[in-house]
Amino acid sequence: NAFQWIQYGSINNIFVRFYGVTAFAIDWLSMSYMLTYIPLLFPVAWLLDKRGLRLIALAGSALNALGAWVKLGSLKPHLFSITVLGQVICSVAQVFILGMPSRIASVWFGSREVSTACSIAVFGNQLGIALGFLVPPVLVPNVEDVEKLAYHISIMFFITAGVATALFILVVIVFKEKPPHPPSRAQALIQSRPTEYSYMQSILRLFRNANFSLLMVTYGLNAGCFYALSTLLQRMVIHHYPGEEVNAGRIGLTIVLSGMVGALISGIWLDRTKTYKQTTLVVYIMSLVGMIAYTFTLSLGHLWVVFVTAGMLGFFMTGYLPLGFEFAAELTYPESEGTSSGLLNVSAQVFGIAFTISQGQIMDHFGTKAGNLLLCSFLFLGTIMTAFIKADLRRQQANL
Repeated sequence: NAFQWIQYGSINNIFVRFYGVTAFAIDWLSMSYMLTYIPLLFPVAWLLDKRGLRLIALAGSALNALGAWVKLGSLKPHLFSITVLGQVICSVAQVFILGMPSRIASVWFGSREVSTACSIAVFGNQLGIALGFLVPPVLVPNVEDVEKLAYHISIMFFITAGVATALFILVVIVFKEKPPHPPSRAQALIQSRPTEYSYMQSILRLFRNANFSLLMVTYGLNAGCFYALSTLLQRMVIHHYPGEEVNAGRIGLTIVLSGMVGALISGIWLDRTKTYKQTTLVVYIMSLVGMIAYTFTLSLGHLWVVFVTAGMLGFFMTGYLPLGFEFAAELTYPESEGTSSGLLNVSAQVFGIAFTISQGQIMDHFGTKAGNLLLCSFLFLGTIMTAFIKADLRRQQANL
């Protein structure tokens, strides 16, 4: 699903030429994921609470496969609207998929492995983004002949549809609702709560939780910067290094791969130390440092330097994502992890849309450095706000 989010953005200039549309229109194919998530979060989170994990997993994987097959009907330059339809279906699938990591971790894993499990699930999403940067520039070379271009695009779409269908079949066969016994004391307490649990009351309690509200804004600022950076990365690199489409994809891959390592390390670290506030703050500060380094090295003319600074940025910025989910689960226990992580993702999508549009416009009028400095300023704001979050670790207290 994450692969399909970025597969257009990673070869933006090729799709612009194939469909005869603007770069902004191709950016919207990525931003559709962010836009769809906002109104659909609450009904899907309600479904997760009422009907459980298996239904959510089935719906998400089925829609993901359907969207991939619809895109195969858009292999002519005048069929841009069909590719938009396919992408919108995939964006609806994402609403089901994004809320699952923290919920799966809590329902299936004990208190000493829950953060690691969540980080591995987020790791899967990042792996999809990594492949979305790496594979499209290799499968779809920048050739002049439109017929040849359509053939290369069809190979990419067929492979995607095949993989998505195989994953749906696996979910049908393998995916179970929950283990026979609760894996932790905190989960046992949740499962024994009365059935008249109110979803709307839960959301109101979350908004009244000052620490969670702060985390929601700071998470949105950080993840929104990551979304904007990923969507616009190819345009930035091509601006400074013309003809380097494949290397632009590799830089995106470097950001995500280093971020996957960061996510895994942060999950293991949290399970060992339980230092949620301190770890979150340090990683946020380093995300800001990484963004500043990337901003001022992009235009130096040395691609290897960009690879290094992009890798550093990715390690901390992407490594922050599971930290946010797990910190939220701690601050909001015994509320549903699907609801708390869903609200974090809504914040990320709202900021992601705002930052992608703003940075794109600033890049067009004032250059890439000005656009990246915009993201630096918001990461600085997020760092200050993170320092004011109190470490009220309610899930830890329940397990003790």
